[in-house]
Amino acid sequence: MHAEPIAMPAPSSVANAVWSVTRPADRSGDHAPDYGFEFRAMGTLCRLRVCAPSAQVATQAAERAVAEVRRLEVKYSRYRADSIVSRINTAAGNGEPVVVDQETAALLNFAAQLHLHSDGLFDITSGVLRRVWDFGSGRLPSDDAVRALLPLVGWQQVRWDGEVISLPQAGMELDFGGFAKEYAADSAAAALMAAGIAGGTINLGGDLRIIGPHPDGQPWRLGVANPRRPADDVIASLALSEGALTTSGDYERFMDVDGHRYCHILNPHSGWPVSHWQSVSVAGPSCLAAGALSTIAMLKGDQAHQFLREQGVDFLTIAQDGVVHEESV
Repeated sequence: MHAEPIAMPAPSSVANAVWSVTRPADRSGDHAPDYGFEFRAMGTLCRLRVCAPSAQVATQAAERAVAEVRRLEVKYSRYRADSIVSRINTAAGNGEPVVVDQETAALLNFAAQLHLHSDGLFDITSGVLRRVWDFGSGRLPSDDAVRALLPLVGWQQVRWDGEVISLPQAGMELDFGGFAKEYAADSAAAALMAAGIAGGTINLGGDLRIIGPHPDGQPWRLGVANPRRPADDVIASLALSEGALTTSGDYERFMDVDGHRYCHILNPHSGWPVSHWQSVSVAGPSCLAAGALSTIAMLKGDQAHQFLREQGVDFLTIAQDGVVHEESV
């Protein structure tokens, strides 16, 4: 067990491209004007709240933030043949290493660190398991089908020296899905701050990043969803002026078979879904940090609380029987 906090790579610099966002709705009040934007990226609905002196300033800042999310989607999507992830995966087993840029190197180093600090539970090679896990089918894979893929899972097999990477076995692959959206939220926050925005929120499909309070100093009120109730049912709330709040749970993608819920968070050691928690929410210094820790906590099962205490973060867990446990640093 490694008790020291996990270090996080810095978000990237702002991209120059501009993507047109929807026209903002003016939510101005006596002290804190803020503007709302919606767009779709990374397979989910995304929302921005931007505190700014005018709609024009807010829109220009939002365009920079959305462009940054779009840039990272193109760069790290496994669905795009021209992404760096696809280039690495296509080269699996052919013995030819792939040279990566500094940003990707930082994320790969981060993935290696997560693998170490989670006792191998956070593993970006485990995406191959989705070949047999189809949560839309309502059918479980066979034990043999799952076991057949396990030899392709294991970050310890990856050849990575900090500059070039190769996957030694044909069929192996990397999947940045475990942290790409969270990294994008932090990068969008950096873009807003570079545009002069001192207050606002970024919500990428439920991963929330705060870049500062309302101009009047009031924090943002954030809710934690009840995993077994409609989306607008909040089981807890907290006020944040900075940092991030993320939740990992068994309710995002799942299937029920014979009264048992099987979720999309898969243990790379067994190839089967976790089942200890309904959800784990973490408030951390960045979305990348909070997201990684909440996912690892789901994978840790009954060891989650001790792991999160060692990381020095606020957290809230909901057990399978609905019991809520909350701790603050």
